[in-house]
Amino acid sequence: MEKAKILIVEDDRDNMGLVRFILERSGYTVLEAYNGQEGVEIARRELPDLIVMDLAMPEMDGWTASRLIKEDPATSHIKILVVSVRSLIEDRRRALDAGCDAFVTKPMSVANLTAQVAKLLKNANSG
Repeated sequence: MEKAKILIVEDDRDNMGLVRFILERSGYTVLEAYNGQEGVEIARRELPDLIVMDLAMPEMDGWTASRLIKEDPATSHIKILVVSVRSLIEDRRRALDAGCDAFVTKPMSVANLTAQVAKLLKNANSG
């Protein structure tokens, strides 16, 4: 079975490294983008199985990037998991309105992150 390909869109290099380590250790292939614009471009080019998206980033925020990914027929099927310190109800609602599929709040537990990733990949493959 081919490894699932996951794109991490995160501007903080420490957070990027942590999430990449967790996902690679769980057996996934990881792609990286350091802002929303780069994330949209890589999503369109690589068509990952899942995107782990931060919200507050330079160039283009995660809400805008998620909306653009979900509006594009070529990438609209890709599940998006938000991993963000932005935990207010309004932030979550904006993320869901932009097309995001699930939300994990930083600081995150490894178990919660890997469980959400597995759940979204399972749903993507069965749908």
